[in-house]
Amino acid sequence: MHSKLSNPITENHLIVKQINRKNRRIKTMYKDLELWWVTGAQLLYGGETVKIVDGHSKEMVDGLNNSGIIPIKVIYKGTANSSAQVEDVMKAANNDSKCCGIITWMHTFSPAKMWIKGLQALQKPLLHFHTQYNAEIPWDTMDMDFMNLNQSAHGDIEFGHICSRMRVPRKVVVGYWKSEEAQKKIAVWARVAAGIADAHNVRCLMFGMNMNNVAVTDGDRVEFEQRLGYHVDYYPVSSLMNYFKKVTDAETDALVEEYKKQYTIKIDESGETVYWEKVRNAAKAEIALRKVLADEGATAFTTNFDDLGDADINDPNFVGFDQIPGLASQRLMAEGIGFGAEGDWKTACLYRTLWVIQHGMPKGCSFLEDYTLNFAGDQSSILQSHMLEVCPLIAVDKPTLEVHFLGIGIRKQQTARLVFTSKVGPGIKATVVDLGNRFRLITQEVECIEPKPMPNLPVASALWVPMPTFEVGAAAWILAGGTHHSAFSYDIDAEYWEDFAEILGLEYVQINKNTTISEFKKELQNNELYYMLSKALK
Repeated sequence: MHSKLSNPITENHLIVKQINRKNRRIKTMYKDLELWWVTGAQLLYGGETVKIVDGHSKEMVDGLNNSGIIPIKVIYKGTANSSAQVEDVMKAANNDSKCCGIITWMHTFSPAKMWIKGLQALQKPLLHFHTQYNAEIPWDTMDMDFMNLNQSAHGDIEFGHICSRMRVPRKVVVGYWKSEEAQKKIAVWARVAAGIADAHNVRCLMFGMNMNNVAVTDGDRVEFEQRLGYHVDYYPVSSLMNYFKKVTDAETDALVEEYKKQYTIKIDESGETVYWEKVRNAAKAEIALRKVLADEGATAFTTNFDDLGDADINDPNFVGFDQIPGLASQRLMAEGIGFGAEGDWKTACLYRTLWVIQHGMPKGCSFLEDYTLNFAGDQSSILQSHMLEVCPLIAVDKPTLEVHFLGIGIRKQQTARLVFTSKVGPGIKATVVDLGNRFRLITQEVECIEPKPMPNLPVASALWVPMPTFEVGAAAWILAGGTHHSAFSYDIDAEYWEDFAEILGLEYVQINKNTTISEFKKELQNNELYYMLSKALK
């Protein structure tokens, strides 16, 4: 399932908001990917019918590509009329790094037994498009030839049956091929397929390991790679320090100048001398991290704030970060590098995939942590933040670059960070948890609201109300075993994550405006029974 996506560390993508540049970035991100369209038919109706089917299919594929809605190019791979042709195209898709998914459509009646071997071989995401070349029935002219040619109602149901019998995971989209609504649903799946293709190429580096005996950020990394594709490696902090030592003053000066252009400079209690010293050291840490990630071919990483190089910062031979590399983490996330704090490799990988899925969308995404509760009646909410590491893509205004004392971790030091509050509006948080016998993907709809000023907490933050209410939403998240870290987005909705879970065979539970605790408990209990029985029957 390997497909190619650009490495933002190597290509150094910049944060942009203008529409024309946004479209150009989408094309860059997905430029090496393709969706293959395969039309089902048979030779029963004669060669002339096959030619018509072929012509219609080409026109439909061109229409999807010209719509401007589907971000990945759709490639017509011909009409499949036999079991051998189906198997050949499915195997070719598996072996083509550009192909990130297959779209099937049955123009005429396509006997489903001819799809068995191909579906058994297929390892790429599958979308079944239940559509038809003509929108309406030509009542006055319709004859048996027309009926034989236009049998999507017949053929798609036959194809759907064999997929269900074979337990083939797929997305089914129903609608006319020129319909914007149908095209948008294909676009959702296409973005998810791109994210999954990328996941199979993600290498996540753990700078240090999981911290403080925390269970929810740990799990089975071997099974994680088998199921989701992500490869997670420990990387010695001492090796990272070898890069840090080699960062030049010229490189550091250039990056600090970039900071001055992108952010509002705010010098507070640290004073100007300490401020610029800490900003320069933060820049050196960022440069070192970028070089390691590029050299190692990694697009995600985790940090451990008790493992930052040499322990004694007062040692004259000290080699290490003098502060937690929060500024670097913030900036790298904005460019698509997955990040998880305290060794949270699952969230680091999931954030990378989220960034790929929603690439080019306007509102942004971030790693976030449930920090503290605010009981305030119908405005009860949860403050989302972290010590430092929140992505500036979700900022409502231009971030300020600040330096303040951070009294946690091995470095209790003045520390550089970007400070901002998030946009207001609806969003969705997601997490993956390891339940021992399976991975569970949990999502929750939230409403981000405007926080009150926090003059003594200079960090980036969001404030949200979990759906359907604070009490129900928070309880449901806890009942599902959710994490305190999440990958958050303003731009996508539950349909994207549902497609993601379907393709990868993950358990999926969602918390939304319709959730009730009693029904949610039943869902979790039924899911537990399902997975226990599934394991017993294997």
